[in-house]
Amino acid sequence: MIKIHLRLLFFMCSFSLFAQDYFPSNSGVIANNSNYTAFTNATIHVTPTEVINNATLLIKDGKVISVGKSVNIPKNTTKIDLSGKTIYPSFIDMYTTFGVEKPKRGGDGPQYGASRSGYYWNDHIMPEQDVMASFKYDTKSASDLHKLGFGVVNTHMPDGVVRGTGALIALNNNADNSMRIVDGETTQHLSFSKSVTSQQRYPSSIMGSMALLRQMYDDAKWYDAGNIDTKDLSLEALNKNKNLLQIFEAGSRADVMRADKVGDAFNIQYTIVGGGDEYERIDEIKGTNAIIILPIDFQLAYDVDDPFLANTLSLSDMRSWNQQPHNPRLLAENGIKFALTTHGLKSNKTFSSNLMMAIESGLSKQKALESLTTVPAALLGKSDVLGTLKTGSYANFLITDGDIFEKKTKLYENWVQGSAHVIENMTTKDIDGDYDFKLADDSYKLTISNSTSKADAKIESNAKILGTKASYADNWLSLTVKTADSTKKEYIRIVANATIKNGLNGKAILPNGNELSFVATKVNTSISQSDQNNDKMKSDKTDDIPFMSPITYPNLAYGFREKPKSETLLFKNATVWTNENEGILEHTDVLIKDGKISKIGKDITSKKAKVIDATGKHITAGIIDEHSHIAASSINEGGQNSSAEVTIEDVLNDEAIDIYRNLAGGVTSIQILHGSANPIGGRSAIIKLKWGEAADDLVYENSPKFIKFALGENVKQSRSRTNSRFPQSRMGVEQVFIDYFTRAKAYDEVKKSGKPFRHDAEMETLAEILNGERFISCHSYVQSEINMLMKVADQFNFKINTFTHILEGYKVADKMKIHGAGGSTFSDWWGYKYEVNDAIPYNAAIMHNAGITVAINSDDAEMSRRLNQEAAKSVKYGGVSEEDAWKFVTLNPAKLLHLDKQVGSLKVGKDADVVLWTDHPLSIYAKAEKTIIEGVTYFDLSRDKEMREAIKKEKSELINLMLQDKNKGLKTQPVKKKEEKLMHCDSMDLHN
Repeated sequence: MIKIHLRLLFFMCSFSLFAQDYFPSNSGVIANNSNYTAFTNATIHVTPTEVINNATLLIKDGKVISVGKSVNIPKNTTKIDLSGKTIYPSFIDMYTTFGVEKPKRGGDGPQYGASRSGYYWNDHIMPEQDVMASFKYDTKSASDLHKLGFGVVNTHMPDGVVRGTGALIALNNNADNSMRIVDGETTQHLSFSKSVTSQQRYPSSIMGSMALLRQMYDDAKWYDAGNIDTKDLSLEALNKNKNLLQIFEAGSRADVMRADKVGDAFNIQYTIVGGGDEYERIDEIKGTNAIIILPIDFQLAYDVDDPFLANTLSLSDMRSWNQQPHNPRLLAENGIKFALTTHGLKSNKTFSSNLMMAIESGLSKQKALESLTTVPAALLGKSDVLGTLKTGSYANFLITDGDIFEKKTKLYENWVQGSAHVIENMTTKDIDGDYDFKLADDSYKLTISNSTSKADAKIESNAKILGTKASYADNWLSLTVKTADSTKKEYIRIVANATIKNGLNGKAILPNGNELSFVATKVNTSISQSDQNNDKMKSDKTDDIPFMSPITYPNLAYGFREKPKSETLLFKNATVWTNENEGILEHTDVLIKDGKISKIGKDITSKKAKVIDATGKHITAGIIDEHSHIAASSINEGGQNSSAEVTIEDVLNDEAIDIYRNLAGGVTSIQILHGSANPIGGRSAIIKLKWGEAADDLVYENSPKFIKFALGENVKQSRSRTNSRFPQSRMGVEQVFIDYFTRAKAYDEVKKSGKPFRHDAEMETLAEILNGERFISCHSYVQSEINMLMKVADQFNFKINTFTHILEGYKVADKMKIHGAGGSTFSDWWGYKYEVNDAIPYNAAIMHNAGITVAINSDDAEMSRRLNQEAAKSVKYGGVSEEDAWKFVTLNPAKLLHLDKQVGSLKVGKDADVVLWTDHPLSIYAKAEKTIIEGVTYFDLSRDKEMREAIKKEKSELINLMLQDKNKGLKTQPVKKKEEKLMHCDSMDLHN
């Protein structure tokens, strides 16, 4: 007891060293403590790779003076013997909001302009924000972090797309901010999420956030060159902060790739906060060259006791539970550096258990320690003072009773800047365990836990648990136990000393006042030899890793274990729909080689080809959907009346199950259009449905440039509750087009003149239209607006490539023919809103007969799977020939998308995007037996059948593992059925 008080007195005296020496003192004589402290006989982890046994750590003034076996200990040194103890560098969390109050949501209703002057035009760009302006040290949170091993945290304001600077804070409860602030400006923080303090609508999507960041960097460069006369404090701060570590909060594997894409465009290497799912595309993550700040917020097992509820769980959700703990190991094995963080945890208390789970799943302890010490220290540019216990480093270290990455290891003290923060008393004897004792002929079982911190006790007698309160200090245990007689409120009081070996000795006072001797004997005091052998086997066996479900591409149901490859295929004796002058060929062979259609004819042979008997079956070109909204994470950027700067290519979702479902319907290519939230929408993504490939690899090489325009009810916000954004009328829509193209024309003239100009992504896109480099697909219904847009196009000397929907196309087919526009329509949709009341199912046939290139599109994830049947309706409504009807979903959309030289028909030299049908392709009985893209079979009916059984088996295995977790007493989460959100023209992004 005296030793403890002396140590505390020493620490209190040493606090004066944290005072700044130029501050006046009015509370007494200024005295500096210059004593050394030596921690002797310890196992010291100087770095994650350097461990010294029976060593000494010497510290003074909050810094490491020396460490090693033969340290010279000065005379004025306080010595602390740590025999049997271990010292580690304390941990660093470089992504927290420590000491920062969560911003409050501000404003009512939508806002379309900035609320600040003298700053950037968008409120969500706030690089001038300094976290220290709102920082308030939180002793309680610091104490909670001490228990997890953290000594230093980097903190920031979690608000906005650009969030300003972060600061590095030492968790020293015994000092003030003059010492705690290691560095007040360490990092600049970014995200895709808007500020909650502003109601400015833009950006309202992930792609909008990406476009805003790109424009911001362009504007910062323009401003830095002195080309803007007005003051912009945001851009000044952005340029000032550019040499700081740039931390981007992504939060998912897909957003990691998106963030890296933005950074690469401007030669910026972000350090990226991941989402724990990086293992799904580990090669892509490695290709970013980014260091990942890695949350370990592993999801709980699902409560699958109810088989009906369990049946609603998707395989991808079940895999996430199983695979997430392996993510750190897989990153380490692939040479990807990462720093672990508490970010994302609902409770920081789960950090340690999740870290242990990652280690059990194969993460090496060395890598774990690196990710919490040397890696974050290096990223923050503080390797000289943080992350190790080398000479000159801060005296930030942990004292434990063993391996810190073992569950039973106790963390005694967390020293920060040479100041001790006691977690558990090292001098208190650990009495955890099970004990037997008797009182008045009654037998009792006593279980004690957490004895060195806040003791907890449970007493059982005659199979009944008795209410018990416990306290333990200075090796004395006090127990208050309710008697077994529930009809009385009577208690037994016990006081026992813990100094005897393997037991407790004291007295018990019964409810009647009688005193009895108390002796409790510890049971199972030693680990059995078999248990020791088992523990040794576990520590020696490096491949003893829990089961992990195989990762597939994509990592959900029907994914490939290995990505499929192009094959040489020979289809024999098929009915071939060429979509060329040859028409439909009976009993014909088709050879696919090197991803191209190599031969079409009879009696074709090829030694290396895989031969497929297609007798009685039909082969066609793959279906092309001109208007789709599947496979995208965002559809609308509706924060402004023009969003020409955004692109769907930024938000492709390579894990969308609708890709697979469309392949099952014979679809091979789609145009993913921006929605119809504004007159001038975003740029399209034209992709091939290469199931299992990464997002960027879906996009056509040298893809034609398209953009979505829109007319009608959606863009004038007919059903909006706020009705506050221009335009609010069809007349206003026309003026939007005229205004933007007038500005784009002026912009293009300046650009072509060779004079310096501010790069504007929006104007660049519109100038491409004026120069015939980008094509328009326009959402349209009413004939008056269709006429209007063609007149605007004529005024600025460009063409409308495609009117999509175009349900009143039959009224203006002659004018469309003269203008040169195509039509991509529905087969027979009508009446779903006022402006489609005049739709007729003969629309496609009438436009076709007028000489217009006509396509049937889906605009719907379900309809796109049955476009062959939608095309067949034109045979019924209007008498279109079967061949021409089939072209409505193959060759004609290829023409509208300027891809007909590559796809859309079966012709030697074209891409081998081919479908083998079980029946006539326009029949409701036809199924796609094989769907092939560039010679790769992405859908196969027989494989699909096999996969259904494999999925059933894998789900059963995972359910059994979840039941095991529950039976072990681990927490579970309830099963919640998830409804898939199908995107349409009016779908708004929920990301922001």
